[in-house]
Amino acid sequence: MKIEGCVALVTGGNRGLGKAYVEGLLAAGAAKIYLGARTLSQISPQPRIVPLQLDVTNAADIAAAAARCADTTLLINNAGVLQNSPMLAEGADHAIRQEMEVNVFGMRAMIAAFAPVLANNGGGAIVNMLSVASWLTNPFIATYSASKQAALAVSDAARFQLSGQGTQVVGVYAGFIDTDMAAEVDRPKTAPGQVVERTLDGLRRGLDHVFADDRAERVWWATRHEPERLADSLQSDWDAGASPWKA
Repeated sequence: MKIEGCVALVTGGNRGLGKAYVEGLLAAGAAKIYLGARTLSQISPQPRIVPLQLDVTNAADIAAAAARCADTTLLINNAGVLQNSPMLAEGADHAIRQEMEVNVFGMRAMIAAFAPVLANNGGGAIVNMLSVASWLTNPFIATYSASKQAALAVSDAARFQLSGQGTQVVGVYAGFIDTDMAAEVDRPKTAPGQVVERTLDGLRRGLDHVFADDRAERVWWATRHEPERLADSLQSDWDAGASPWKA
């Protein structure tokens, strides 16, 4: 995938990691970026940026985006939500439904709507922002982990199905990223710019999976070589109440 001259759509592009993706694409020479956001009131007009009303849980918004953004060659599914809920906590049913709606069903709907667009434009690429939680279940954010594990399945299935039309589908995995979503996390965090840099590098190299930070690399290795030790560590954290969120 060539970034220079591409036409990109970034969901959740108005803040946090989405904003970093927009900035990174601009610096890399993207011709146009559709900046998708649920509210556009705080988005200032800029050259090469087209604000786009887009709630990924709203079917009408998605259909309108696919029709309006017919020149898209790169879709970045960045929009996401984290409710910070254990699986059996009070309110977990609401948390997991909201996380599934955005992180899974919204992402799947965007892929389905834009697959024909990308095919018409030569194949292009889709980036799905996943997580180390796609590989393991952190008990403190178990409902989020469930949504990201389902999102991984959606991403991998889309890769298989869209291979024939020449669409590259990239899963990006990271630990805690230094954005508002992890503002209360008391653990090392990855700079959004690093996530973007590694993502764009992976696109250029034709990778299917991008490890955005050292934690992603460590967790990937541990889930495959030391799964029991990893599970014991998670259990110990849970038993000790050692949440990554600040007290």
